[in-house]
Amino acid sequence: MKIGLFFGSFNPIHIGHLIIAQTVLDQADLNEVWFVVSPQNPFKRAGNLAHEQDRYRMVQLAIEDNWSFKASDIEFQMPRPSYTADTLAWLSDRHPQHEFMLIMGEDNLKSFPKWKNHTSILANYGLIVYPRPGISSATDHSFLDAPQSKILRVDAPLLDISATHIRSLINRDIRPKYLLAESVIDFILSKGLFKA
Repeated sequence: MKIGLFFGSFNPIHIGHLIIAQTVLDQADLNEVWFVVSPQNPFKRAGNLAHEQDRYRMVQLAIEDNWSFKASDIEFQMPRPSYTADTLAWLSDRHPQHEFMLIMGEDNLKSFPKWKNHTSILANYGLIVYPRPGISSATDHSFLDAPQSKILRVDAPLLDISATHIRSLINRDIRPKYLLAESVIDFILSKGLFKA
């Protein structure tokens, strides 16, 4: 199967993540999209970052009605800080029957050459890039030193939904209706997440 890997803190997962994932699923001819929940980086302050198991559970709740979406906690079991290249290698080793591609926003593309083993990621997996508000979609990727066939652009809606804004609403006791799945909102409220 062809799998798109969507990495993120998902703090919390919101409707923008789901729209992007469905758009990528449809346009990149994928069989599934796996939401890879990033653990807490031990070298950074947690701030408003919910516990990783709570964030993983929110992803499960948000995608429970879509059989093409899967939640992954693989990075919870890996050495920290975790690097995308290591996660990709681990997944490929354990799931040799699958072909993996990395999903990323246009805003991350310019910094991609600074990633660990970025040339190996491009050569062995490739990128699916979705547009981000305020970031121009440059067609020249020569700075990545990779064939254009390894970088697939999708025509996704420009979504400017901020998890920071959502957490602020919750902290002010405002229900973020339509920004999150109702099951995710109920989970957040039941656990008292994102309260200062």
